[in-house]
Amino acid sequence: MSEYLVLISCIGFLLFLVPNRFRWYAGIVGWASISLILLVGLPGYLEIGNFLYPIIGVLSVPFVYVTARRLIEEDTVTGSLTRAAAFSFLIYAPFGFFEPLKNWLIGVVVSQTVWVLEMFGYPVTLYEWNTIMGGSIPGIDMGFRVEIILGCTGITSIAIMLAVANMVPTTTKQKILSFLLIAPSIYILNIFRNAYVIMAYTGQWYPWFPDLVDNGNYGYASFFWAHNVFCELLALAILIAIAYGLFRLIPDLGLLAEKLVSQYIGDFRQVFLRDR
Repeated sequence: MSEYLVLISCIGFLLFLVPNRFRWYAGIVGWASISLILLVGLPGYLEIGNFLYPIIGVLSVPFVYVTARRLIEEDTVTGSLTRAAAFSFLIYAPFGFFEPLKNWLIGVVVSQTVWVLEMFGYPVTLYEWNTIMGGSIPGIDMGFRVEIILGCTGITSIAIMLAVANMVPTTTKQKILSFLLIAPSIYILNIFRNAYVIMAYTGQWYPWFPDLVDNGNYGYASFFWAHNVFCELLALAILIAIAYGLFRLIPDLGLLAEKLVSQYIGDFRQVFLRDR
């Protein structure tokens, strides 16, 4: 079902880019589909102990409601945010929907992650073309395995941040510098992130509170803490740092961000706190 929702969201956002009388409603479809994707995936996220996406999923409901109200009013500021979401889909879609390109990117990330692990002197082997194995499970002649999927390539974050950088008109110099700030930084840091998670999981660095987070999978606690906690917090900090760099590089983008934040805070207060 998630695949269909991704497609519907993509179509909605792309239709928003095309001048037509229904484009604002198409934008609402795009945002609502993203929220549904997160909500449908709640059981899966909770099963693997990922609490960030469930929180985002719950918060997306009031966000979509407020955004829909603004889009119906054809608000240009919210329209800029929706246009950025549409551009991010344009960047992501070739990798998300074209299997050969997706597999190529995953293969490149796998080979470069293995290279980084070898550089650190950490022994791993390829269990499959997209699965890295290391360490050893007691009583089993096999190690811990980590599958690299499209979400491990950094393409989603790159697409979102590149779209954000183009929310306002920019010069050629600003476009080049913002691309260099975003794409290489996120991609390279993501390779090291993959290597860190693999080392932490296969080396069992964080076997903390297994009864709470293992979900019956031996050794999963180390993956949980490395991937779902430490790397999620680090990724958030990196994205904030990159956003700050973009605001310094493109002052108009910072002004637009201020308008969006103040507008959404005002709308949330008006809609959800008016009776208090």
